Amino acid sequence: MREITAAPGFNLPARSEKQIASNVLKGSLGNLIEWFDWYVYASFAIYFSGAFFPAGNQTAQLLASAGVFAIGFFMRPLGSLVMGRLADRHGRRTALTVSVLIMATGSLIIALVPTYATIGLWSPLILILTRLLQGLSLGGEYGTSATYLSEMASPHRRGFYASFQYVTLIAGQLLALLVQIVLQKLYTNAQLTAFGWRIPFAIGAVGALVVLWLRLSMEESDQFTRRNQHQANAGTLRLLLRYPKQVVIVVMMTLGGTICFYTFTTYLQQFMINSVGLAKEKVALINFAALLVMILLQPLFGALSDRIGRRPLLIFFGLGATLGTVPLFTLLGHATTGKQAFGLMVVALIVVSGYTSINAIVKAELFPSEIRALGVGLPYGLTVALFGGTVNYVALWLRSLHHESLFFWYVSAAALISLCAYLFLLKGHRSQFTTEA
Repeated sequence: MREITAAPGFNLPARSEKQIASNVLKGSLGNLIEWFDWYVYASFAIYFSGAFFPAGNQTAQLLASAGVFAIGFFMRPLGSLVMGRLADRHGRRTALTVSVLIMATGSLIIALVPTYATIGLWSPLILILTRLLQGLSLGGEYGTSATYLSEMASPHRRGFYASFQYVTLIAGQLLALLVQIVLQKLYTNAQLTAFGWRIPFAIGAVGALVVLWLRLSMEESDQFTRRNQHQANAGTLRLLLRYPKQVVIVVMMTLGGTICFYTFTTYLQQFMINSVGLAKEKVALINFAALLVMILLQPLFGALSDRIGRRPLLIFFGLGATLGTVPLFTLLGHATTGKQAFGLMVVALIVVSGYTSINAIVKAELFPSEIRALGVGLPYGLTVALFGGTVNYVALWLRSLHHESLFFWYVSAAALISLCAYLFLLKGHRSQFTTEA
């Protein structure tokens, strides 16, 4: 890839690696806190599900909580549309700042909302509305963050810098688990169920306000400055329709990637508790250690993609997830120790890292700058809403029907669809970054 030169009338000084790293860090920390706020819900659902839904068996309450988790995802396409247009027309920094402000508001509401026993149906209704609000925020975060990190990075290190989107995404989940582990040490199960689950939501709200201040000091992407200041059509759906193949590629990539990611980072926690029979505290530690390994893998895989290309890593993920999901879950279902469960989870996360480390930069490379945030975000948001957000619900539903093993084949089929995109649609594709001058 060659360096992009400024358009006539723009004299933009080149940034040093230190300045690039500073902007990437500020953007990434915002990504971290947004995903912390989002994952706190999944991590603490085992404690607060009874607070918002009528008493019943644990599976029924978790199913209701998973339903609300899925509902939040359905706002993400709207968030991708609104924030993507905002980012393509008014700047990446503006959209990223607005998204983290929305997320902070949502976390504060959940931390303070009364329980079902106190205000009845108003409690789950407020929870649903708040998750819709947070889904709007997160829907805008992904495409805009991917765009900002890819445009801010130096050309020969785009894979490395863009990998920090998932470094911070996973770190957000890891931080949620760390808070869970600490609170499990400080409080009993009864205390966590009664009030302790509110603490992480309060932490998320405060953290988002700190990140809001950091994002206000970020520099704007040069490519936005060069290309979009005087383009009225930037970020419009009509402009996006000029890139149907790119949209299809994003959908197919995201389908297998999002299902596998949420399966092995979110649902696996509930699988270990409900199906394997491991203690909640042990499962939290297993997830924490395995996700820490995954964080370390992201920049390594990203840097590798700068050397050998993006496509080989994506094919590695597609093959591994297609052929390995059913055997892995079968083995995990018969695991008798925490070490066995940890080892199997790490294997799964190594495979998934072939996708997570570079998917954002691959999608950003598909579109020119004037439609990049919307082009990445909208098809991604639609696909995640339909398939990523429903992973827990589908898995628990099949479990309730005593056909849990069908879920494993469902994940494999989704990975196969993504593999077809890597093998046939990405072959010979030329990055849009090389054509922007």
